[in-house]
Amino acid sequence: FPNQYTEQEAKKLGVVGWVKNTRQGTVTGQVQGPEEQVNAMKSWLSKVGSPSSRIDKTNFSNEKEISKLDFSDFNTRY
Repeated sequence: FPNQYTEQEAKKLGVVGWVKNTRQGTVTGQVQGPEEQVNAMKSWLSKVGSPSSRIDKTNFSNEKEISKLDFSDFNTRY
C-alpha cells in the first residue's frame, strides 16, 4: 500500500484531499490546505514519495485559491 505513506505525510503536514493510482502506472490526486503546507506536500511528492515509488516527473495543474476546503481529511481512492 504505497499510498499509506502519502496519507501519513499529508496528515503530518495538515493538508486534505485524496490520491489514487492510475492504470497507466501514475498517481493522480488533489491536495488542499494552506499554501505553505500544500507546497511542502508538493515537494515531498516530487522528491521523496513512498519508499517503493520511482518518481520520474511530477506535474501539478489546476492550481487555484479556494475559499473553503472540499475535504475534511486525506485518503486513498480505489
